[in-house]
Amino acid sequence: MRVVAVVGSQGSGKTTLIEHLIPALNARGLSVSTIKHTHHHRVELDIPGKDSHRHRAAGASEVIVASDEGWARIAASPRPASLEVLLGELRPVDFVLIEGYKQLEWLRRVEVFRGPGVPLALADPGIAAVAAPPGLAISGYAGHRLNLDDIPEVVDFMLNH
Repeated sequence: MRVVAVVGSQGSGKTTLIEHLIPALNARGLSVSTIKHTHHHRVELDIPGKDSHRHRAAGASEVIVASDEGWARIAASPRPASLEVLLGELRPVDFVLIEGYKQLEWLRRVEVFRGPGVPLALADPGIAAVAAPPGLAISGYAGHRLNLDDIPEVVDFMLNH
């Protein structure tokens, strides 16, 4: 299982890039899962008043909501799970795209940078490449640069590095 994170400043287009990468990877015959990291303190995926929310509010550690079209698991924990734990929770796939976790040095990361300002990669040599719009100058950055508008190029980089 290959794991690559897409990092960048808020509003840089991380989610949009991942939305384009998933079908591009699928088109190459690869199965893809994602993990989204957020700094919001409380993640709430359930709607108050609905049965599944009532189950969690009553103290269930996990709730599975199932229908004829799929299912979702909602787990409560008194402490955050590490990325390694979360990866272990996924069913086996060819590729996992992570949104966030920009501080994990062991994780291969591609930064989305649209300017203005300074890319994270200037201070973080663990970022393998910066994906930016063509023609955008990135002052001081000498690392690998990807064309943010060329999804096949970004996918090739992720598969080969």
